[in-house]
Amino acid sequence: MPKIKPPVKTPRIDMTPMVDLFSLLLIFFVLTASFRPTEAAMIDSPNSVSEKQAPDFNLMTIFIDKEGKVFFNVDNGQDSTTKFREQILRKMAERYEMTFTEDEYDLFGRLSSFGMPLKDLKGWINAENSEERDKLNVGIPYDSTDNQLGYWILYSRIVNPRAEVAIKGDADANYMDVKKIMDMLQDNKVNKFNLITTQQVDEVTLDDIPPEK
Repeated sequence: MPKIKPPVKTPRIDMTPMVDLFSLLLIFFVLTASFRPTEAAMIDSPNSVSEKQAPDFNLMTIFIDKEGKVFFNVDNGQDSTTKFREQILRKMAERYEMTFTEDEYDLFGRLSSFGMPLKDLKGWINAENSEERDKLNVGIPYDSTDNQLGYWILYSRIVNPRAEVAIKGDADANYMDVKKIMDMLQDNKVNKFNLITTQQVDEVTLDDIPPEK
């Protein structure tokens, strides 16, 4: 009598718990993610082959667009309780005899890059949306008659001496505009900084800059 073979059953894996777990993780990451704020100006940076990366914290960034307008950003450091941005704004307000509310100091500490004369900063902080803020981003004065950028750099270094400096210049920016910023950094005893490119960062010193002709 021939043997009766039992029916072969194909293994089946129930994927329902995995789908549920994936959905829960996705919802968690969406709710807790902190999106990177948009920059004050569109900068088309040049390319680089350097492998050095810009730090995520303790970074002071100066943006230069192709028209020579300058924008500025500084973070709160790795520990947000230090409130570096608020401290810097308080020093600027004292220097230019301006008054900000505690809510405005707090909001400024949570915003990103900016670029306007200090007299317009209050309107930028209290703007209802990003479009209104963009209209006020006309560049920070940095000429000999009103060098507000120099004071932003000075007070940022006083408040956070550990902050590294980076320049993000547009590929079509005028070299002399970039040179002015480098001279200003040297005046504030910053002789080493980073040049931000599209991919990586290339560290240079003022010794690498060719002399003016």
